[in-house]
Amino acid sequence: MEIKRVYRFRFYPALEQEAILAQTFGYARFVYNRMLCVCSDAWYTEKKRIGYHATSSLLTELKKSLNLND
Repeated sequence: MEIKRVYRFRFYPALEQEAILAQTFGYARFVYNRMLCVCSDAWYTEKKRIGYHATSSLLTELKKSLNLND
């Protein structure tokens, strides 16, 4: 019989860390929503599925267009 364990941790970030975390989560949410929109549009308009490699290349193009590599 397999025993499963759960560990819960809590942390209290400093104000500077909170700002960095909020910015990081905002970027992640933006990218997720953008790629979800691309995949949904491709499915509803062309009945075409967009895979990981296609979204990965789209993300690279998005980074270049927004100048996030600086």
